[in-house]
This record gives sequence, C-alpha cells and structure tokens, in this order.
Amino acid sequence: MNQDATPTPTEPIAPAQPSLLRRIFAGRDGLRAGWSLLIFIALFVGIIYGVNVFAHKVHPETANAAQTAFEMPVKMAIIGECFAFLMALLVSWIMSKIEGRRISVYGLNVRRKLPLFFAGLAWGVVCLSLLVVTLWKTGLLVIDRRLLFGGDILRYGAMWLLAFLFVGLSEEYLMRGYLQFTLTRGLAGFYRWAFKARLGMATNSGAFGFWTSALILSILFGLVHKGNPGESPIGMLSAGLVAMVFCLSLWRTGSLWWAIGFHAAWDWAQSFLYGVADSGMMTQHHLLATHAVGKPILSGGATGPEGSIFIVAILVVATLIILLTLPRERQVYTAGVGTPDQSLEARPGEAVVG
Repeated sequence: MNQDATPTPTEPIAPAQPSLLRRIFAGRDGLRAGWSLLIFIALFVGIIYGVNVFAHKVHPETANAAQTAFEMPVKMAIIGECFAFLMALLVSWIMSKIEGRRISVYGLNVRRKLPLFFAGLAWGVVCLSLLVVTLWKTGLLVIDRRLLFGGDILRYGAMWLLAFLFVGLSEEYLMRGYLQFTLTRGLAGFYRWAFKARLGMATNSGAFGFWTSALILSILFGLVHKGNPGESPIGMLSAGLVAMVFCLSLWRTGSLWWAIGFHAAWDWAQSFLYGVADSGMMTQHHLLATHAVGKPILSGGATGPEGSIFIVAILVVATLIILLTLPRERQVYTAGVGTPDQSLEARPGEAVVG
C-alpha cells in the first residue's frame, strides 16, 4: 500500500523563542521604553549641543549676550523657541519612524485642536489676570505706568504672542509629548508585570503609568526653572504644579492643544500685557511697568506672580475649569498592548492618551 501522507505530529510545535538580544531591546509593543527614552534624549541633546557650538563660532557676541541679558528681546525669543520646538518635533518624528507609530499620538493630534487651543488661550489670560488683579487689589503689586502707545501695542503684542506660542509648543511638546507618552508606556508595562496577580491594578496600569510619569516629569519641569534669574522655591513649586494641571488636560482630552493655548496666553499676559516677571525673566517692550511690594512669598517678588502663594488658588480654579469645561471622554491607554500599530487605535468613543 502506498503511504505518501506526511505523519501528523502528536504534540503542537512550540513557537520559536526570541533571541536574548531581541528580548533585551524589544518588548510586546516594540522597542522598549527605556531604550526609546535614551535615544530620544541623546538625539535631542546632541542636536542642541551641535547647533550651540556652531552658533558660538559664527556669532560669539550674540551667544554671550543671550546668556547675560536680563530682558529678553522679542526676536531672539521667537527664533530660540521656534528652534526648540522644531528640534523636539524632528526628534519625535525620528522616534515615530523607529518605533512604527504615528507622530500624532504624542499629543499634537488634529482632532478638535482649534476649539481646545482657543479655549486654552482664553482661560490662560483670565486666570493670569485673576492672579494679577488679586495682587494689585491687596497692595502687593503696583502698576507704575504704561510704556507702549499707538501701533507699538499691536506690533509688540503680536510679536510676543507669536514668541509665547512657540514657548507653549516647545515646552509642552518636549515635556508632555514624546517623553510623557513613552515614560507612560514603560511604567504601564512595569505595573502590569508587578501587579499581574491583582487584576484591578493590572487592568488600570495605563492610568497608574500616566500619572506616575506625569508626577516625575512635572517635578523635573519645576527643577528646570531653577536656572532662571530671580526664580524662587515657590516659583519652582508653582511650575511643577501647573505642569500637573496641564497633564490633567492631556488626560482629559488626549491632546496637548488646550495646555499649549493656556501656557502661551499665561506667559503672554505676564510678560507683555502686565509687564511682570515670568519665572524671574523679564521681556523687552511690554505694555505696563509694574513692581512688587511686600514679602516675596505673598507678592512673588523678583520671581513674578508665579512666586506668590496665591497661585495655588489660581491653579485650583484652572483645575476646576478643566473638569467642568473640557469633554469627559473615557480614556484608554493602549500603547503598552499589542504591536505598535495596534497601540495607536482608540476604540469607538475613546481617546488615546498622549
């Protein structure tokens, strides 16, 4: 009898195990988050360092002036912040190609960006004005005089608005874009591994990862402000707290646009409209001349309104604004599940955080 049939194995063939090298560098959703963060930081710092070295060689007097100037020129602010944002965008794009993700998942998605951005702009001016008026009415801030008149108000107002738009874009995208997304991805994986025996903890690993990474990066954001001239411990604390408020808007909407608008308008109102210090930094060509009076912990002193303890109440107001006005979308964080492409998709009615 002709027996040409291939015998069927009695036991299933075990899938091939990935190599040790692959297990070190790749996980269930592609390149491990730790390696991704190291590559991102190395690329960003390397590019910034190379450009700074080039700038010192080409225009050493301009570079030195930028380091020693107390009042920031508007053109230098526009160029510097635009460059910082473009570098963050470039490196994030490179990482998106390495990891096989869409760059939009890092916070600059197009869904409802204009309504969120303009709402953030409006609330930023309102909240900063509320803080300044509080200091003014309590005698902790004195408005001396107006410095700009006629067309100069519109000219410098528009230029500083552009400059602070780039500030909002660069700082929000750098601290709460790729870094927030990737650190959350890594911590979510850690929490799944650490709490796999406790179903509730493991199921909510994305939320735990998001808020842990938000806390870490917000502390770092506050510490970065230590280098500003005139900065104070209260000012650094307020920078960290406002970063957590911005993370709440990101968690609420899955987008950075509200935070970008609020950040830009807050800084614009401080630096141009009211002429107060912004984290110890002053700008040229602002509308009003002001000075602080009384104890720095109350008035803000050289730090500006952000150095006043009254800012805590304003941040509570900003938190309530987010909770009451931004859409309550059910959040799902799936970046740590499945393949990189699968991790980008939100289920119907849900939004991808980060």
